[in-house]
Amino acid sequence: MLIDLSKLLTHEGKQQQVEILPSGDTFSCELGEFSYGEKEPVLLTIKHKENQILNICARGQVAVWIPCSRCLEPVLVSCPVDYDEEIDMKLSEEERIEALDESSFIQNKELDTDKLLHNEVLINWPMRVLCKEDCKGICSRCGANLNQGSCDCDTADLDPRMAVISDIFKNFKEV
Repeated sequence: MLIDLSKLLTHEGKQQQVEILPSGDTFSCELGEFSYGEKEPVLLTIKHKENQILNICARGQVAVWIPCSRCLEPVLVSCPVDYDEEIDMKLSEEERIEALDESSFIQNKELDTDKLLHNEVLINWPMRVLCKEDCKGICSRCGANLNQGSCDCDTADLDPRMAVISDIFKNFKEV
């Protein structure tokens, strides 16, 4: 959703509050596409403080289904949205980039709420997601989910230097 900031910039002290939701059904990034959970509104407050300076504040949660790092089962993760910045609208887009102002979601006096939410979710993206602390993961040989039961794979981890001897024992078992 695009919010026109030109009306706010005409009067100092003017404030606008909007409840925003993530657009679409999925969150896309370099890691892949992830479905949104229950969409809860994020409260966005934009205030023209003085002299073309806007205070932009966003508070809320965005829930995303992310696969468990061990067993790949989907886990609902709540990413907090906590954005509070002052942006000088007198500066050109190039000057804001030069000043390392990361407000890429403002262009031509329009605020793109989708980009703002996307940036905040990426900032708060968890390093590792587990369905439960003692998740057993998947079998490295057959791919079975070990949380749902054990598989019939050989789990003995032998020293590779002893592999020749284990082959001899396998030959005796066959006889």
